[in-house]
Amino acid sequence: MNRDTILELFNQHLRIEINEPNSRREKTDSVVRKVSLSNEPGFISYSEMNESNADKVIEEQINFYKNLKQQFEWKVFDYDQPTDLKERLQKKGFTLEESEALMISDLTEANQLLNTQILPEVRRLTTEQEIWDIIKLEEDIWNENYQDLGQRLVRDFNNSSAHLSLYGAYIHGKIVSAAWIYLHEGTPFASLWGVSTLAEYRKRGYYSSLLAIRARAASEKGYPLLIVDASSMSKPILEKHGFICYGYSTPCMSPKFT
Repeated sequence: MNRDTILELFNQHLRIEINEPNSRREKTDSVVRKVSLSNEPGFISYSEMNESNADKVIEEQINFYKNLKQQFEWKVFDYDQPTDLKERLQKKGFTLEESEALMISDLTEANQLLNTQILPEVRRLTTEQEIWDIIKLEEDIWNENYQDLGQRLVRDFNNSSAHLSLYGAYIHGKIVSAAWIYLHEGTPFASLWGVSTLAEYRKRGYYSSLLAIRARAASEKGYPLLIVDASSMSKPILEKHGFICYGYSTPCMSPKFT
C-alpha cells in the first residue's frame, strides 16, 4: 500500500470511526470525541476546523467536558488544521505533552519482522497475575505508579471484544521484558504497546523478539498494518525494523474540571 492510502485508512479507522471499551463515541460537525464511562479521561481523536471557527469549537469542547466534570485529551496531528491548533489549545490551558511519531509497518510487503527469530523465553501471557508481573516490571524500570494501567489491562484482558494479547520474556520465573498488542476489529490495524526491559537484560534481542511475535500474531489474524505511537527514543529502533514515520502527534491535556 502507498503512503497516502495508509494514512487515509489510519484517519478513517483509528481517528474517525474508532470505538473503544468503556466509552461512548460522539461525532459532531467538527470533532469526534470519546466520553469516558469509567474514571479515565475523555478523548478527542479527530477534528475538522479552520482558522475562523477553531476557537469557537475549542470552547464548545471545553464546556462540554466541563459539564461532565471530565478531563480530556485532544490528540493533535501535525497535519491537522488550523496549523496553530496546539498553540490555540495551550492558550486555553491545555498541557502539551511530548510529541510522538506515528510509525506504521506494512505486513503485506516483504517484512523482516515476519522472519525475525523469536527467543525461546518470549511467550504469550495467559493469566491476570502475569499482567501484574508486567506492572511491577514497568514500575521497577520507570519508578512510577502504573496501577491504573494494570487495571485497564486486566479489564481489557477479560473483555474479548478488546482483542488484547500480552507477551513477556521470563528468565528463572522472573519477567524481564514485556509488551502487548490490540487488534482493532473491523480495521486493518493492530497497535503495539510497551516493550520495557530491565536494564541488565537489554541488548539481548528481547525488543526484536517482542516486535516479531506480535507482528506474526497480527498477520495470522489478517491484520496487515502495525501501528506504534513512538517516543523519540523508540523511533530509530522501529525504523531499523522497517517501520516508516507518517507524521507526529501531540497529546494535549485539558485542565481538570471539578
